[in-house]
Amino acid sequence: KMVDPTLAEMGKNLNEAMKMLEDNQRKVEEENEKKYARKDIPGPLQGSGQDMVSILQLVQNLMHGEEEEETSQSHRLQNVGEQGHMALLGHSLAAYISVLDRERLRKLTTRILSDTTLWLCRLFRYENGSAYYHEDDREGLLKICRLVIHTRYEDYTLEGFNVLYTKQPVIYISSAARTGLGQALCNQLGLPLSCMCRVPCNTMFGSQHQMDVALLDRLIKDDVESGKLPLLLVANAGTPGAGHTDKLGRLKELCEQHNMWLHVEGVNLATLALGYVSSSVLAATKCDSMTLTLGSWLGLPAVPAVTLYRHEDPSLSLAAGLTSSQPVEKLRALPLWLSLQYLGHDGIVERIKHASQLSQRLLENLKNLDFIKTSVEDELSSPVVVFKFFQEYSNRDQTSHAAQASTIQRPIISNERHIYDTFNQWLGEQLAQLVPASGVDVVELEDEGTCVRFSPLMTSAVLGTEIQDIDQLVDCLKMKIPVLTSTLQLREEFEQEVRRTVGLLYIEDLGWPGLGVVRYSYHSDGKNDDKQEKELEKINTELLKKLNELESDLIFSLGPEFGGQKNCVYIGMVTEDLDVSELVETIAATGREIEENSRLLENMTEVVRKGIQEAQLQLQKANEERLLEEGLLRQIPVVGSVLNWFSPFQASPKGRTFNLTAGSLESTESTYVSKAQGTGSTPPPTPTSSLAKQRLPGQKAFKRSLRSSDGFSETSSISHCDDLEKIDQRPPSLSPGQEQGPLEMEKAEEQNEVAQAQTDTEDIHSDKSPPDCTQVEDQASQR
Repeated sequence: KMVDPTLAEMGKNLNEAMKMLEDNQRKVEEENEKKYARKDIPGPLQGSGQDMVSILQLVQNLMHGEEEEETSQSHRLQNVGEQGHMALLGHSLAAYISVLDRERLRKLTTRILSDTTLWLCRLFRYENGSAYYHEDDREGLLKICRLVIHTRYEDYTLEGFNVLYTKQPVIYISSAARTGLGQALCNQLGLPLSCMCRVPCNTMFGSQHQMDVALLDRLIKDDVESGKLPLLLVANAGTPGAGHTDKLGRLKELCEQHNMWLHVEGVNLATLALGYVSSSVLAATKCDSMTLTLGSWLGLPAVPAVTLYRHEDPSLSLAAGLTSSQPVEKLRALPLWLSLQYLGHDGIVERIKHASQLSQRLLENLKNLDFIKTSVEDELSSPVVVFKFFQEYSNRDQTSHAAQASTIQRPIISNERHIYDTFNQWLGEQLAQLVPASGVDVVELEDEGTCVRFSPLMTSAVLGTEIQDIDQLVDCLKMKIPVLTSTLQLREEFEQEVRRTVGLLYIEDLGWPGLGVVRYSYHSDGKNDDKQEKELEKINTELLKKLNELESDLIFSLGPEFGGQKNCVYIGMVTEDLDVSELVETIAATGREIEENSRLLENMTEVVRKGIQEAQLQLQKANEERLLEEGLLRQIPVVGSVLNWFSPFQASPKGRTFNLTAGSLESTESTYVSKAQGTGSTPPPTPTSSLAKQRLPGQKAFKRSLRSSDGFSETSSISHCDDLEKIDQRPPSLSPGQEQGPLEMEKAEEQNEVAQAQTDTEDIHSDKSPPDCTQVEDQASQR
């Protein structure tokens, strides 16, 4: 059929319009879908993914930071070395090997596990042992506890906690063990904390960090009598704090007597790989299990810890989780398997031996230093060195000792313990900051308090510590000891000076490593507490700013960020040449100056406000007087102008000026008469400190001259020259201490007149400008 052309054209246009609308709708839907995807999906996941270079660049930025601020971390990564690369390669190979077929994977993992276990047992003298590899160093002890529970409780697999309820197990740990170990074991085993028994250390005989064997025996017997079951003993071959070793031989005998399991851990187990091993550590080879942390000892990153144990029933080991039938879990030993082969026996022994030599080098140097107290178990082969700053009373000044004796009634011992802990905390932080390659840290010990610890077996392989780093550490320690002793000696003198000074308040802060803490006390005049507190904060803040502007070697601060006192000035470490009295007087004078200036400004503000009010009243009164004098007609604009033109009104100008110094309004009549503005009264002088002590060029503030036995200091030599000049100005015929008779006095007066005449003549001729003739004649006539 023939279609109407108009209708055909209309249908065509309709189809095109509908197509355009559908296309636009589809585009809107696609854009909405893209917007939805961009909004909910993170940026790196958008599109088809990132390339390898971009991903590695992102990882590098996350590791090091864009600005390379973490220098210690970059330094740590630089010392990984090739042996570290082998350990990292082991993790990649483990992931790759895990995709092999099951039979080949089983053979490969069995070979890796058996080789690594055999090598470790031979290296650390632990014969016929099995090994469990774990990431958390506490996990091995946890599995050992489960093994012992399965061994001692035959029905534990069937009955569960019911068997433990009838006969409660007891696990014994040393009080010197690492913090939280007992609680972690109880939480993981599902046991109450009453199952954990902490054994005190020796207090009478032996080391202060060794377990008391006799007391342990009594504790075990008491538990047996009360119906409990002694299960396991955790001993230390190198305590976490001081690095001391328990009496492992006697502990092993005690465990055999009570059918207990003996587990040993500690850093000193690393010395089992050396040719010479101390007898105390060698006894660890007879224990039932031990945990080795080879990663820190050998500087191997991301290698597992190893727990070596002896047990005859493999089914119980499987039930406790010490062995696994999964081949993938056996691949944990692969990084260690590669690293041990790369290092070899000589490389392993050399690293452990190098760490022991570093400890011996530091220990030999510490013996020659005064005020340093060491706490090591065996000076011949101790791999851990613990030392602290300590000053006996006999080594202090006699004056300081006398001052302390007068205040012996107060709790001096506890205060001194806190002060020494604070000073040693500061010393450890300073040494770690000055010599980061040494790896020293601060440790809290129960008896010694805060100490500085050097444990190279845990840090030297990673940080790359060398002999020169130890020498640098000793040099820094020698520089810090005089500062510590001076600050400790001047601390009480500073307290006494502050307490005697009006306007200053001494704040006792035993946790501040420095000379002391002082606060300028605000003189209250009936103001409320909030306003007084704000003014006190303002004065002490300004005082701190003024003190820091002085050219001195002292460090003034607001104190620690957390736990410090508010509105105080904290003074840091000082040297022996500090003039404490000058320092305290300067602080007091500066505080008074700031307070008086603030009061002067406050008073001036009040005076200005009252002066403005008075000026407004006087101006209003002057306008009223002018209106009465001129009359009402002169105030009308047109009439007043004509009247002033015919009869001008003569009036003297009357002005007012506000004198800030006197705080009052004054007339300006004298200004119009003299055609010059008067200066007014002299303002009062600004309050300043009277301590502007004359110092030599280059001499810092708060320094006093020290006179040594060999000669005089620069300041003392100048004062000595001044004394000689005073002696030379005496009459030549008069010796010091000699009296003058009448004849001697007359001769001395004649000599003085002649000398004065010669001096005047020399002064006249030495003057640069030509002398005045009248002055010369007057002087001659006077003579």
